[in-house]
Amino acid sequence: MKIAIIGAGFAGLTTARHLRDFGHQVTVFEKVHDVGGVWSTTRLYPGVSTQNGKDTYCLSDYPMPKHYPEWPSGQQVQAYLNSYADHFNLKPLIRLSTPVTRASQGADGRWSVTYAPKGQPEATEEFDFLTICNGIFSAPAIPDFPGAEAFKAAGGTICHTSEFLKLEDARGKHVVVIGYGKSSCDVAVGLEPAANSVTVVARELIWKMPKKLGGVLNYKYLFLTRMGEALFPYITLKGVEKFLHGAGRPVRNSMLGSVQSVITRQLRLKKLNTLPRGSFERIARSTVSLVTDGFFDLVAKGRIAIKRDTAIAQLLVEGGRRYALLQSGEKIPADIVVCGTGWRQEVPFLDSDLQARIMDPRGNFRLYRCILPTGVKNLAFNGYNSSFFSPLSAEMGALWIAAHLGGALSLPSEREQLEATDRRLRWMEVRTEGKHARGTNIIPFSMHQIDELLADMGMTIGGMQRFMEWQMPVKPGSYARVAKDLHARIR
Repeated sequence: MKIAIIGAGFAGLTTARHLRDFGHQVTVFEKVHDVGGVWSTTRLYPGVSTQNGKDTYCLSDYPMPKHYPEWPSGQQVQAYLNSYADHFNLKPLIRLSTPVTRASQGADGRWSVTYAPKGQPEATEEFDFLTICNGIFSAPAIPDFPGAEAFKAAGGTICHTSEFLKLEDARGKHVVVIGYGKSSCDVAVGLEPAANSVTVVARELIWKMPKKLGGVLNYKYLFLTRMGEALFPYITLKGVEKFLHGAGRPVRNSMLGSVQSVITRQLRLKKLNTLPRGSFERIARSTVSLVTDGFFDLVAKGRIAIKRDTAIAQLLVEGGRRYALLQSGEKIPADIVVCGTGWRQEVPFLDSDLQARIMDPRGNFRLYRCILPTGVKNLAFNGYNSSFFSPLSAEMGALWIAAHLGGALSLPSEREQLEATDRRLRWMEVRTEGKHARGTNIIPFSMHQIDELLADMGMTIGGMQRFMEWQMPVKPGSYARVAKDLHARIR
């Protein structure tokens, strides 16, 4: 088939590689000048790094370089992806600086993809199949602050964390960072050396996980294992999970309670007035945020201030100076407002009728296995799942799509697919307290989702590997054989 892929991040690159290897003619459209997706050099704010160690945040048959640190920087991840594209000869398939402006489906199910190469007129090309890999972090979400226009007219800056790329732009400025997720804390620490002041304004403080619990135990041994996933109740409970959330629940609660106590002491949360509300179990409701190196030390030293349980009510300009008025009534200096306020999941190149077919009335993506828009021919998504193991999840998604095109999937009826998808959305809504990224969040159940994809392909990792993954962090390299096995089945 002639296949168009939109996006050249982890999902787009691994999808291109595997679909090509299964004999398809592939073209990748990327709107910016380099590969990487969220790791593109156009989006690397000061201090950005991975949340996973390099041994778990990689594609199955292409480990990150040995000389990389345990938690690679954003620049290193982009270099890794660029190297992956070179190694597997993907560059000839990729059209950089070529945003897709429209993708429309004809009555015959084929796609007309209109694109706009930089400096050239728009053009349209026909494809048999479309795979959307622009990701769940496709468009920055920035609040509409009252007074924003006057604030900017007076020289103030309002931007998303992904848009603040130069440390020197913060030199001598009063910086206000909105949000308490990883990107917000990363930016706060990254800009602190240059800024006059840094203030983090958080509507809600969330639990954070140190990279090393007690300064000794790497967090991957707690959360990047199958046991770590099993501590939180999945939509269906099987085997040991039934015990942990049934008769063995006191054991499970004790384990999480012990972790909560250690983290509270280690990060000095009570002393710094940064103890989140609710139990540590809420850390997994939508994501697991790691502690940014040095963040709490800078809070303790007074170099980063935290204004908790509040938000910006208005931006002000008084006497030639810029301020943020908080809902608490406090007024703080503000020359730069950096928003770590999340993302919008957008597919603006699809027409409204088609978007309505792939989303529910509330705008949640209605995708079976986070990939297939049931009832829409010749269309798939990949990378529309927020996962602990994003590269591996994307790779297994790419192979699932290859199996789908090769007739090697065992899928239920369309009615059953829709029922399963809607049941999952209802469960996610409750589990994440509404923070399920429009239906794309699967954290902390990354391996559960990968298991489901493998089962659809009629594959399993085997009992011994599963047993090892209960106790030890998942190794993407253990899944390199999935592609080989699928090739053996699809000739």
